[in-house]
Amino acid sequence: MKLYYSAGTCSLAPHIVLRETDLDFSIERVDLKKKCTEKDVDFYTINPKGQVPVLQLDNHDILTENAIILQYIADQAAGSNDKLIAPMGSLQRYHQLELVNYIATELHKGFSPLFSPLTPDNYREIVIKSLITKFSYIENLLAKRKFICGEHFTIADAYLFTIYRWATVGNVDLSQYQYLKQYIEEKISPRKSVQEALTTEGLI
Repeated sequence: MKLYYSAGTCSLAPHIVLRETDLDFSIERVDLKKKCTEKDVDFYTINPKGQVPVLQLDNHDILTENAIILQYIADQAAGSNDKLIAPMGSLQRYHQLELVNYIATELHKGFSPLFSPLTPDNYREIVIKSLITKFSYIENLLAKRKFICGEHFTIADAYLFTIYRWATVGNVDLSQYQYLKQYIEEKISPRKSVQEALTTEGLI
């Protein structure tokens, strides 16, 4: 498999998850401004959406959209790491995907206006307040759990960590959320997979 990524974007989440597994994979960096890969391939020929992440399978088929790629990787790694996602058909899996979807639609997409130079300052303030409120839901969960879905690391944790990192860039002050801060600093950041992915992408 090959993961097409751009440093610090949402593609960091599947990058981390891949490093949690024993799966054979490679990565290729994408310049999202120029829409070309580090091998000078027109990225639109790989993904017509022009967005990362893209996971190219061994049969050259591609998968896009973070939530789907994360599930696919976790399912392929069931033999080496069966805790990344709960078994098919289980209620636990649906609760995990419920959180993945919340991260994708409420948090991930919620940050988008903050990265656009066209966003008016007054609307930017509204977006920031909304995001802080939405992170309160995550804080309340972490007050009762070791990881976001329970007692062990899952694909949702990799995704949440990735989006949490954007708070600094977007000037979203989450310092009031002590359980979230402790979770990131003590349980997620130190993980080998996280450190390897951050180092490889040149983020640390």
